[in-house]
Amino acid sequence: MQIPVRCMLMRGGTSKGAYFLAEDLPSEPAARDRLLLSIFGSPDARQVDGVGGAHPLTSKTAIVSRSTLPDCDIDFLFGQVGIAQPVVDTTPNCGNILSGVGPFAIERGLIQPTGERTRVRVRTINTGTIAELLIETPGGKVNYAGSARIDGVPGTAAPVTIDFLDAAGSVCGSLLPTGNVVDHVAGVDVTLIDNGMPVIVLAASAVGRTGYESREALDADMGLKARLEEIRLACGPLMNLGDVSKKVVPKISLVAPPQQPGGHVSTRNFIPHECHASIGVFAAVTVATACVLPGSPAAAVARIPEGRIKTLSVEHPTGEFSVRIEVGGTAEHPVVERAGLLRTARVLFDGTTYARADAA
Repeated sequence: MQIPVRCMLMRGGTSKGAYFLAEDLPSEPAARDRLLLSIFGSPDARQVDGVGGAHPLTSKTAIVSRSTLPDCDIDFLFGQVGIAQPVVDTTPNCGNILSGVGPFAIERGLIQPTGERTRVRVRTINTGTIAELLIETPGGKVNYAGSARIDGVPGTAAPVTIDFLDAAGSVCGSLLPTGNVVDHVAGVDVTLIDNGMPVIVLAASAVGRTGYESREALDADMGLKARLEEIRLACGPLMNLGDVSKKVVPKISLVAPPQQPGGHVSTRNFIPHECHASIGVFAAVTVATACVLPGSPAAAVARIPEGRIKTLSVEHPTGEFSVRIEVGGTAEHPVVERAGLLRTARVLFDGTTYARADAA
């Protein structure tokens, strides 16, 4: 007999994933991952025998439970489910999938709505990062309809506001794991930075590109991708990540001056071996942080607004991503004290998915 598992398929931000209650999955990681790989249909490039979407942005999972911390509501374990490889990577965060965690927790009865809006404090188990999500809950139910729009998602929806409380160094141990704003690695100047997502930030011009190429052109550029992987493998140990040849972190962001009148920096992002159609939540926060660090490759090309509270428009191939950051410290040594953004989410399916009998 096949193995039935209760599951909710949700779009979170510009990603899509399968959301589970932790109690509905095995607690032992190897058994859990075996089951998830079967549910997603991995390893298989098309994931034709499972619910996976055959792309890194649509082969993700959220495992959710009530938090064991007194000052948090929900614990969330993110998993990047391998497509061609039988791997469930729980190393990184995912802010897009995070945006669906609050609505999912309310739908499953883990959180009781508190009025027109419900605040949900979520701990990401992967890294210990804590975020506050504000969910619209008129009449005690999650609202999914609204006028909020994010690039990379058709139409509009209700906003999900996310504030990150302690994302700096969540994976690498510190915001700048080498202690430097700039490092010279594999022949290029880079900023190795982690404000929720380990990212290697470098000028597109450093690898002979404009930073305005289409996603399709960059994805087909095998010479560039080989060069970026050379840089990534050299940076992994410097970021306290060890051998990253089989890891999805660190990501890489090529930066260039903004193209749009209201833009602040242009990006082309690799996740890590495919060019992203947009940019991930934590990657956008991390790149925006790099932009306000004097001397970094990002600061050299970015157009930074004045004021302690800044909203930075991070351009990407299909639009832009607005990141709100509060900057303290001094002009020479700025400190990003708080970062926030807006996402949307929607339930796509709720029911039972099935793993193969041999996945037990």
